[in-house]
Formats: sequence, C-alpha cells, structure tokens
Amino acid sequence: MPMAADEIEALIREGIPDATVEITDLAGDGDHYAAHVTAESFRGMSRIAQQRAVYAALGGRMGGVLHALQLTTAIPK
Repeated sequence: MPMAADEIEALIREGIPDATVEITDLAGDGDHYAAHVTAESFRGMSRIAQQRAVYAALGGRMGGVLHALQLTTAIPK
C-alpha cells in the first residue's frame, strides 16, 4: 500500500524537528514523490549526510512502502 504525502512529511518532521518539508506527488499514484527538506540542523553537513538524515527519519521505508523519492535538501538562507 502506498504512503500518503502527509505521512512522509510527518516522519521527516519527527526525525528532523526543525525541518521545513514540501512533498509533491510526481505521478499521482502515491508511490513516486519529490521532497524538498530545509533544516538549520543540516548546517555543516555534507549533502550526502543531509540526505542520509532524511532517509533515517523515514525509518527504512525507502524501496518498500515508499517506492521512489526525489530528494532535495537545503540549509535556510
């Protein structure tokens, strides 16, 4: 069963409390999403470390319940 966008957002916010999260359903099927995650806590982290933090917040759902996630991370301006 696909994940809802609000569930993805909630998991990310739970794992990264200072995050601003924008989720877009790319295919309209609840299975292919884009996420833009901005967090001050990313400051000083490499882009790879930022993305790993998001994947950790998703708790292993990538590749299973959540089939595809186009992920962009950033630090607030």
